[in-house]
Amino acid sequence: MRSLNFLALSAAFLIGAGAAEAQRPASPRGEAAVQLGGEYEGRRYVGGHWITVDYGRPILRGRSGIFGAGDSYGKAANAGAPVWRAGANQSTRFMTEADLMFGDKLLPAGEYSMFVDLKEDNWTLIFSTHAAKDSFRAPGEGLWGAYEYTADKDVLRVKMAVGSLPVSCEQFTIAFTNMTKTSGKLWLIWEKTVAEAAFSLK
Repeated sequence: MRSLNFLALSAAFLIGAGAAEAQRPASPRGEAAVQLGGEYEGRRYVGGHWITVDYGRPILRGRSGIFGAGDSYGKAANAGAPVWRAGANQSTRFMTEADLMFGDKLLPAGEYSMFVDLKEDNWTLIFSTHAAKDSFRAPGEGLWGAYEYTADKDVLRVKMAVGSLPVSCEQFTIAFTNMTKTSGKLWLIWEKTVAEAAFSLK
C-alpha cells in the first residue's frame, strides 16, 4: 500500500511538472530595472528614481541571422508589424520616475510603449504613448505588440549605436550598462547584435 501511494504521488508530481512546463510561455516576461539620482546613507540607497522595462524575452532555439540582412532586415522580428516591439508578445513597457534626456531630446517622466525601427546598422529607439493590451483579442484601445503602430503617438525617437558581440546571446535581453549616479546606457542584446542608447537625468 505504501509503495502504491508513493507511485501515485510520483505520477501526480510528474503530471503536474509536465503541466507547469506546458504552461510556460514560449517567450517569458522579463524586467530590467535601475535607480538614478540617489545616494547611500549607510546601507540604504535613498532619493533614487526608478527606471524599469517590462518586456517579452524571445529565445533563438536554433535560429540564426534573426534580424536578417539587406532588404529583408528586420522583417522576421517585426512579424508583419511596421516596427519591432523590442521583445515578444505584449508591447514592451518603459517606465521612468524622472525626466530623462536621450542626447538633446527630453523624455518626460511617465510610462511608454517602447519600439524599435529596424534598419541594417541603423536602429531608431521609439517611445510612444500607445497603450498596451493584455492580449491580442482584448477589447478597447491600445496595441498588442507593435501591430497597428502609428507614429502619431511618438514622444521621442533616438538613433541607437549598433554593434556586434563575440558570443551569441540566446535570449533577447534588455540591460542597463555603464551606470553613474546620473546617467547610463540602455542596451538591447540578441544573438550577436547589441544596440545602445545613452541617457541621463534631466
